[in-house]
Amino acid sequence: MNIGKKLTENVKPIAQTGLIAKAIVYCLLGLLVLMAAMNMGGHSEEETDKTGVVKFVYDLPGGEIILAAIALGLICYCIWRGIKTFLDTEHKGNKAKGLAARLRYLFSGLIYAALAAYAIKVLFSGSNNSGDSKQGLAQKLLSEPMGEWLVGAAALIFIGVGIYQVFYGLSEKYRKHADKAGDASTKRILLMAGKVGYVARGIVWLLIGWLFLKAALHSNSSEAGDTSKAFGFLSKASYGPYLLFIMGFGLICYGIFNFVRVRYEKFD
Repeated sequence: MNIGKKLTENVKPIAQTGLIAKAIVYCLLGLLVLMAAMNMGGHSEEETDKTGVVKFVYDLPGGEIILAAIALGLICYCIWRGIKTFLDTEHKGNKAKGLAARLRYLFSGLIYAALAAYAIKVLFSGSNNSGDSKQGLAQKLLSEPMGEWLVGAAALIFIGVGIYQVFYGLSEKYRKHADKAGDASTKRILLMAGKVGYVARGIVWLLIGWLFLKAALHSNSSEAGDTSKAFGFLSKASYGPYLLFIMGFGLICYGIFNFVRVRYEKFD
């Protein structure tokens, strides 16, 4: 039996494990944003990125075991996205629309592969130090010929992802997941959590895209950044703490949405 067939036959536990890990990451990220908004426990928006989540978990009692479980789950998530991308288990096909969907799966898998790799690095080295990956990306792009244009292109990609996420939430295209919920009340919770969660996630991508656009216009990589920089930018706006609180709540909703998906989604 080839590996691809074996993976597709056992996709459900892989997908469920991956979604649980992703849900935990988003719930914890939302919690950190809420804590930063309310200035609880000395937390600030500088810790509100996924590497901040890894640090938060690692510092908990028994954190190494919890972090190892999350890393394993994230690897499962990457495998699941890889199955959907390369084996085309959803029959998206090779036309433009299908390839775009499969590229989204690949993009998502690569993001969580990087987070899993960082979590494993922390487990083995015990070091929580990590630079801003997106700022590093901007710096690398700016060092290339026509660097400003490359950073600008990256900005447009991030903005495009953000617009798509907001559209996906507001148009309730995620309803296909909610329709599989067992009863009406669960379906309502899933629909609301999905809408709030996808919109919040989209806004985060839009903010990151805006920061990259500023970096491109000013040829300054320090203006680009990850979610922590995006939330830092948001906190400086009028009613910043309230906006941070709303965003934290939205990210927790996205985590809840993924938890409920684990229970009701079919992964055939």
